[in-house]
Amino acid sequence: MYEEAAELASSVLERLRHGHHDIDRDMLESSAMVLLQAFNQLPTKTPDILNQLKLHFVSLKAIPTLVLLTGACFQIAQGSESALASVQQFLHDFLNGWSLEHSQYSSVITEAASRDQSPRFILPVDEYLQVVELYALTLLATVQKDVDLAISWVENASLPEENRQGLLRSLHSMHSSKSTILSQSSFQQSPTNSNEAYPLKEQSVSEGLPKALKSNEKYRSKEAVTKLSERIEACFWCFRGINLKIGTTKFVITSGKIMLGCLILFIYYVFRKKQATLNRIVRRQAMAVKRALVDLWQLAFSYQVNPLAAVQPLSAATRQGQ
Repeated sequence: MYEEAAELASSVLERLRHGHHDIDRDMLESSAMVLLQAFNQLPTKTPDILNQLKLHFVSLKAIPTLVLLTGACFQIAQGSESALASVQQFLHDFLNGWSLEHSQYSSVITEAASRDQSPRFILPVDEYLQVVELYALTLLATVQKDVDLAISWVENASLPEENRQGLLRSLHSMHSSKSTILSQSSFQQSPTNSNEAYPLKEQSVSEGLPKALKSNEKYRSKEAVTKLSERIEACFWCFRGINLKIGTTKFVITSGKIMLGCLILFIYYVFRKKQATLNRIVRRQAMAVKRALVDLWQLAFSYQVNPLAAVQPLSAATRQGQ
């Protein structure tokens, strides 16, 4: 299906290319995006996406910006040296040849002059700057770690001064962080530094020993928990998820639901097997509670109260006084 989509997109792009000049930009961009996605899924086309894409346009400058950025990102994601070199040359060729006029970029396409009446392409500043950021910041400075080349290119490129200064600030910050890391690594590897820092190292080792022990204890506890979980999973290997498909409906029974169902079945089995014994225990407990309530009732209402008990002590005290 990817090959079929690539063929259909290629045929649409060829008809748009050889048609009249007033073409539909949305259709052109959509067809090119379909072609890119199909090429990205085809192993034979993936390493050379941008060069394959260039064959369907009258010039490199005629490729829509969104299509160009997407294809470049696809090829950068491959990570191979040949792919990175290809996308670097492709973006470099695209960015060259534009002139900034009246807050927009324009370029004359010499190879299309014989076919088109107006071989001039216009590109907004923001779209041009998106390609510049991808080329200078992402590809050169971040992926290829060549910050000096990115700074040199930005300094010589035809850019608005405000945007140029912003890009240079970002690149200089990346360059300073890179130089700091290199200086730290060289300082740590120098032999004089190792000799001078020996007492400091000894002190840091003595101070950091408890921390190292604590970290080792934490690591061992985590490792023990991991091993225990692996053993538990090995014990319950039979309780795994089950996928059931009935027609177009799909059911997934997890291991937790299976264990819960087994537990319910076990309890039901025990209850049916020991039903007579459980009934006797329940009856015995009910009878014991009933006897206790009856004894409490009889004890409460069978006690004889003497009405003269409160008067008798008073009469005895009166006799003593007499």
